[in-house]
Amino acid sequence: MHVALRIAGALVLAVTLAILLVAPTAAQRDPVDRDAPEMAAALTPPYCLGVHDVGQLVVGVNNYARVGIGRGKGSRTDCFTGRPAPKGEYPKGSKSVYLYEGGLWVGGIIGLDTLVSAGTEYATIAMTGQSREFHPTTPLIKYSGLDYTSADYELARSEQDYVAVFADTFTNVGFGSFDPVAYRPHKPMGLKVEQRSYAWSYGHTDDFIIVTYRITNIGKKKISDAWVGMYWDGDVHISGTDITSVQPLTGKPPTGGRDDLSGFLWDAQSPFEQCESLDTIGLAWTIDNDGDFKNGELQVPHIGGIRMLGPEMTDPNYTLSYNWWVYNYNQAYDFGPQRRDRYRDLGNGPGTPYGDRNKYYLMSNGEIDYDQMYTLNIRRGDQTWMFPGTRVPRQMSMGADVNQLLTIGPRDLNPGAVIDFAIAFVAGEDFHIDPSNFSYNLSGNYNPDQYLANCDFSEIIRNSITASRVYDIPGFDTNDDGYLGKFRVCVFDSALVDGEWVPTVADTSYYEGDGVPDFRAAAPPPPPDLWLHPSRNGLRVRFNGVRSETARDIFSGDLDFEGYRVYLARDNRDESFSLYAQYDRKNFEKWVYTDRVGKEDGFVRMGNPLTLEEVRCLYGDPADPCGDSTFDPLRFSATHPYFHPLFPDSVFYFSAHDYNRSEFGVSTTIRKIYPDQEPPASILEPLPEDLTEEGRLKYYEYEVEITGLLAAVPYYIAVTAFDHGSPQAGMAPLESSRTINSRSAYPNNAWDEKADSLTNIYVYPNPYRHDAYYRVAGLEGRGQDDRSRDRVRKITFANLPPTCTIRVFSLDGDLVREMEHDMDPADPNAPYHEWDMISRNYQMIVSGLYYWVVETPDGRTQIGKLAVLM
Repeated sequence: MHVALRIAGALVLAVTLAILLVAPTAAQRDPVDRDAPEMAAALTPPYCLGVHDVGQLVVGVNNYARVGIGRGKGSRTDCFTGRPAPKGEYPKGSKSVYLYEGGLWVGGIIGLDTLVSAGTEYATIAMTGQSREFHPTTPLIKYSGLDYTSADYELARSEQDYVAVFADTFTNVGFGSFDPVAYRPHKPMGLKVEQRSYAWSYGHTDDFIIVTYRITNIGKKKISDAWVGMYWDGDVHISGTDITSVQPLTGKPPTGGRDDLSGFLWDAQSPFEQCESLDTIGLAWTIDNDGDFKNGELQVPHIGGIRMLGPEMTDPNYTLSYNWWVYNYNQAYDFGPQRRDRYRDLGNGPGTPYGDRNKYYLMSNGEIDYDQMYTLNIRRGDQTWMFPGTRVPRQMSMGADVNQLLTIGPRDLNPGAVIDFAIAFVAGEDFHIDPSNFSYNLSGNYNPDQYLANCDFSEIIRNSITASRVYDIPGFDTNDDGYLGKFRVCVFDSALVDGEWVPTVADTSYYEGDGVPDFRAAAPPPPPDLWLHPSRNGLRVRFNGVRSETARDIFSGDLDFEGYRVYLARDNRDESFSLYAQYDRKNFEKWVYTDRVGKEDGFVRMGNPLTLEEVRCLYGDPADPCGDSTFDPLRFSATHPYFHPLFPDSVFYFSAHDYNRSEFGVSTTIRKIYPDQEPPASILEPLPEDLTEEGRLKYYEYEVEITGLLAAVPYYIAVTAFDHGSPQAGMAPLESSRTINSRSAYPNNAWDEKADSLTNIYVYPNPYRHDAYYRVAGLEGRGQDDRSRDRVRKITFANLPPTCTIRVFSLDGDLVREMEHDMDPADPNAPYHEWDMISRNYQMIVSGLYYWVVETPDGRTQIGKLAVLM
């Protein structure tokens, strides 16, 4: 059997390579009409992968119904950047995988046929090496909500959108699948799918991506009892772990992505409401069984999951199914839970579904499987679940290479009809909080209840509910029909009136939207436009905040801008940035003493922050409150609160909101470039005196000087904008990303002062010494810890003209490397070019003396020497 499988895989690989060798590029193919009723089978679609990498969950999406990279041969490089795509990394930069592969499944009955079209699934790939039942009809499209100057900025609904269109009607292309039960190639259902995916970088939305599917029946027959869902193989592990080998039958413990546990969480306590209430989340989750505790730390302590979005989850007309299974080519070890009253052999045993009929059965069975670690609890006499036998239950309960399927249905799909389906891929940090939990409560003493009690679901619950609220904002009337969604009334206090309890203090909170998707996340103010000007051993940071200070909150409509932060770093990783300067408006939080039924009485923050003027006008001397310059809000505290003279039961105090560094050039090193400039009467139609020479509004121009820097290395600068948050919505202050709009520059002004000649170009370090510990000193390889020492070496050419050619020769006159240097003269890095000391033959250079030649387009040259001691 093993030999047959290998031969089959080799044949598929050979056919695949042949197709790839003759396939035209995307630019050579004729455009395809996405609205055509039938797709031409002879076309080779433009396969493409895009990576969602603005948030902490980094996931690849492609245009043939897959999310994640997985084992299947195909796109592994981002079509837009050319960089290798990570496998569902979380958090970003950690090299930890939480989403190996997922794919859309659509099933239904057409005439006498039971059919399923699957984006991916494990069994067929394991047998043939590849399986594609959907193929793209158009190139993958990317929209960015980060660059407001781009032509497609208005088309973006998130900070990073991908749009794909694919169909299951291609029957004469490579990578096709085979139905081993019906014993035929994949039979199309006649589906066209428009897939859209969304990602955000904000602190409360960077742990999930949202993917929506609009599924259209482009065939000529009705699809009855259609079910749609998402297959998911999490495989939680450290990147680089070998997870492709067959799971051992007995004896050897599972490793890498083969020791996962899975489960399903139907509802959870909402973290956004003061009253105790449950939100429906329908979360299918996956974890590593013990977090891989090694060398004193948990390597993969987090949790990943998928959840459906939209009102269908709680609609009684639809049914939700959740199934998990563990694939094994040996039927004795291929396992998945099944109910006694619906038991069925799925083609390889009770676990992995083989063929369309068995896949559809699993999609439509209406089961919610028990959590994986409870498999050992199922006994022979169980009235609901089939006994799992004696060979697999302990291994399943300890961890395995688990596959999951989350589906919803049924519904009928007439020709031309549409199904909309939305799902969120969600992650949450610090699920494992006890390194000994697995050994004490599963592998040692089997107690799955205690095992789960020692885990922390709070972060993934919060992120799952946030994803739902971003998809469809609670209390927001999207289509202006007067319906705001479902709500609860939270009663804090009540009084007995005529024998009945009547609420006296209550709050209405919306927990579900109006059913119309929004894809709108609460966002920080846009970051300011930023420029860097090198000076001697320093950088002058100049920025303009007209967009930051005039953007209104999309929900409240308020101008909620609070301030700016200036950050400094030696590389562009988020954790590398250190705060250098801050400006924030002078305002104060108001804390009110509140009696709350069922909760401890105490001070609660109320309302948005108040400016000093607003506080004085409200609580200053009654004779002239707004003119009371002696009223100091910070005189009052929790131990010495303010008692309102007109309302003695109104007790509160104030605290500074943030640092109140509001005096430019005094309490903050940030300065206004035009301190006497008045605000413009109109930012859309400013007067000439309102503008700088470059056409920017003077009132919003700022600068800060950073000194004491090393002239020989580049620095990264980021300037962010942040708001004051919203206590009513439970929203902390939001800040724009530090890494998205950061800029780099060398703190050296020599290039500004040089004459119009090539006589002052120099190279450093010269000589380059292998024993100088440049990497340890942070002079090379910063942020590249995954690369070997020989691949992060660096020699810098300085004081270059913006456009020139750099050539390096050996003493014998052999060309070692040629580099084109072509940069915008306004770029502060235009005078610099870094060489990784790799030759034109992609080899590390050796010790010796080298000559370098810099030549400008008009033929001027400068020659120098470089010594390398390796």
